[in-house]
Amino acid sequence: MKKLTKLTTETHNPKSKQLDQMSTDSILQLMNEEDLLIPKAINKVLPEIEETVEAVYHSFINEGRLFYVGAGTSGRIGLLDAVECPPTFSTLPEKVQAIIAGGMDALMVAVEGAEDDFDLGVHDLKEHGITENDVVIGIAASGRTPYVKGALSYAQKIGAKAISLSSNEGSEISEYADIAIEVITGPEILTGSTRLKAATAHK
Repeated sequence: MKKLTKLTTETHNPKSKQLDQMSTDSILQLMNEEDLLIPKAINKVLPEIEETVEAVYHSFINEGRLFYVGAGTSGRIGLLDAVECPPTFSTLPEKVQAIIAGGMDALMVAVEGAEDDFDLGVHDLKEHGITENDVVIGIAASGRTPYVKGALSYAQKIGAKAISLSSNEGSEISEYADIAIEVITGPEILTGSTRLKAATAHK
């Protein structure tokens, strides 16, 4: 497992070194400037995104489903997309689903240890009756969450399409994926706070 200090998402952003001494206006300007890097980062992984879209399309026409799997912010990002699909695309609620480490209770309060449980990721996919016709997108900004690795590992085992979404190059979850989307958004202005650029890119 990679040390956190070696992950791009966990390194210090030199632009925000004096963050506590900056004016409100300067902080907001910096945040906006950093957010402008997101579309460029996404542009670099459009081929992988296209491949993912095609995989989901083929899953749907074969009666398959799409599952987002994640912990914390990553799980909430998946849920956000899943709940918007029925009103936006008139899909049935079961067609696009989100599975979050620790269950729905984890939406509001962190469930201690859930994200670090590889076997729980396997268990939760089994509980949803995953089949080879389904697509599983595992989301983890750091690319190292054991819960997500467990879910992707099980998806591959049964023949479902496994896709990873992370913000670090050569991420650990990519090793468990048929398609690896690594959108490199760089260090956050608040060190390690991947609910900022990384989460925006993932959405």
